[in-house]
Amino acid sequence: MPFTNFHDLLFGTSTQANATNYIELLVRFGIDMVMILCLVRYIYYPRHRNKEYFFTFFLFNAVNLLICYVLAGSQLGAGLGFGLFAIFSILRYRTMTVPIREMGYFFAGIAIALINGLVSLENGVLFILLINLLIIGLIYILERFSTLSHANFKLINYERIDLIQPDKRSEMIADLTLRTGLPIYKVEIIRIDFLRDTARVHAFYLSDENDMSSANLDSSKD
Repeated sequence: MPFTNFHDLLFGTSTQANATNYIELLVRFGIDMVMILCLVRYIYYPRHRNKEYFFTFFLFNAVNLLICYVLAGSQLGAGLGFGLFAIFSILRYRTMTVPIREMGYFFAGIAIALINGLVSLENGVLFILLINLLIIGLIYILERFSTLSHANFKLINYERIDLIQPDKRSEMIADLTLRTGLPIYKVEIIRIDFLRDTARVHAFYLSDENDMSSANLDSSKD
């Protein structure tokens, strides 16, 4: 439909309907911002203290919300919105490897945007809030009340080659535990260098944080 004046071009041809759309957009956007703030600022950040993902979490969430809301009301329908959701949900930066936990937060943020952008308000604002709170609550419970420990390891250059024999494995674990201060429960011999009387071992230990680091520790310096 051609526009007859600047007013119609700016506000649309149906002012009353567009006013309702503006209010609906602001309501959806407000709910979404509150939920993503709770997710990132009060659940993710206090535990992981990583500010690098702050910008990306909010940006992915807001952009997906606006795209889904616009497409849901157009002739393209919500199908393209779900397609964009699928694309964004598997995006990864090529400059770095995104940890699995952060990818989970990416997925949750995009899912929240999809819900807030596409769920009909005919079901009521409380229905949308309930879905959001269920997602936020589940993540909070998993983060705060998880008692599972992570199995981590360190790559160590070990000079006590006399303890690498299988029957002295418990003594080797006790020695590495004393030197590193880590609760080591298992060691795995990677390579033995008889010329230098050293061995490379993986020392496995349990901790509350996931730190699968292969930092090379030289026990001969202790």
